[in-house]
Amino acid sequence: MLAILASLALAAAPPAPRPLAADPDIAALVAESLSNSPEVSRADATARAELARVPQISSLPDPTLTLGIQNDGFRSIQIGTMETSYWQVMLTQPVPWPGKLSAREATVRAQAGVAGGETARLRLATTAEVERAYVELLVARGQLALLAKLEVLWSEAEAMARTRYEVGQGAQSDLLRAQLERTRLKQRRVALEGEERTGLQALNRLRVHPLEEPVPTPRPLAAFADPVLRTAEEAVADAERRSPDLAVAALAVVAADRRVDSARRDWFPDLAVTAGVMPRGQIEPMWTVQLGITLPVWGATKQARGVEESQARREADLRGEDAVRQLVRLRARERQTLTVAALRTLEIYRGGILVQSDAAVRSTLAQYQVGKVTFPSVLEVLRGLVVDEGGYLEALAAAQKLAIADREVSLAPPDGLTGGGSGGSMPGVAAVAAGGRAGGSGSAPQPAAVPAATGMPSGM
Repeated sequence: MLAILASLALAAAPPAPRPLAADPDIAALVAESLSNSPEVSRADATARAELARVPQISSLPDPTLTLGIQNDGFRSIQIGTMETSYWQVMLTQPVPWPGKLSAREATVRAQAGVAGGETARLRLATTAEVERAYVELLVARGQLALLAKLEVLWSEAEAMARTRYEVGQGAQSDLLRAQLERTRLKQRRVALEGEERTGLQALNRLRVHPLEEPVPTPRPLAAFADPVLRTAEEAVADAERRSPDLAVAALAVVAADRRVDSARRDWFPDLAVTAGVMPRGQIEPMWTVQLGITLPVWGATKQARGVEESQARREADLRGEDAVRQLVRLRARERQTLTVAALRTLEIYRGGILVQSDAAVRSTLAQYQVGKVTFPSVLEVLRGLVVDEGGYLEALAAAQKLAIADREVSLAPPDGLTGGGSGGSMPGVAAVAAGGRAGGSGSAPQPAAVPAATGMPSGM
């Protein structure tokens, strides 16, 4: 019996939230974007073009066929009568010094690896861009849902103000303020619907779909699991292992090594093997075999400078790899630090701010209904609700964007968290605040925002 009850309890329990990256709807959007993206297709074609260069470089130069005639005098053809008159058929095959072709092939193959690494970076960036666009769409729709909740609360406040005014217990200004706030909500809805529409267009652009095509979002932002917190050492090690930028930098060093080796081999001469036959009619034909060799007489200004150039470029690529490695480590540490702050911020919201804010709204409305508080108190708590729930929504988005940047192994500086008291980017928050001040109440206390990390100006 206990086992049956336990199984029923497990069946009734809500499913555990899945990570945003594991959501099938988002995975489908990402797959569409990677399949349809002209930027990704262009990068794939470039990588294939680089690979196609490998057999070209490793092949011998084309041979040269020479046809000719040598004749004694101008009056008639003397082939067959004069020993020095003949037809000529010669074939010349240039042959690079042994090891030159293999060195050049290794250089081009390494460069093709660089192109492949750049394609991997673009695919990661495209995936991250789709996920960020989806999060932005969820934020816009979450703000619209918050606005609907506010409309219900303001309707309740307006009804209470009207009732109190009709029985002579409230001022007409209370009713007018409530009606004003409901009108402001309509204004904010127009702005939010515009944001939701532009977010939809951005996502459809990435999918290469019609810009106005609907994209369902069956789960709100709060339904996704929070990012997994790792230690700083784990975050750095994972970033170094997965970073396509670091892989490209390392491949660039390998290619530079191959260019240095190829430049040094250019000191060795190239060969040219020539074979030919000279038919002479009734006279026995002649034949020839020749071996040509290039002389590096300009080596001081050509081959030596080529080696010097290749070595300097290798030094630059080596320093570039060090710079990328340092930046990868820095960004990984920054994201890990901000993720700690984001998770703590979300814990504070869930464990206290949201519950307390909702309770304050319900309590204040009930007390206003019986005349224990003034209408400015209602304005204040509703303003606090906008700030708290809007800030929570922005904190959720910031945490997910940190996780997206982590999966992308982004080199851009992460954005600072804004999920504290600013109300996020929801339009009209200032209007609510102005309404609270118009009623003579002070500003509600706001949680401190997590400071943003400093770095190069760029998006997360």
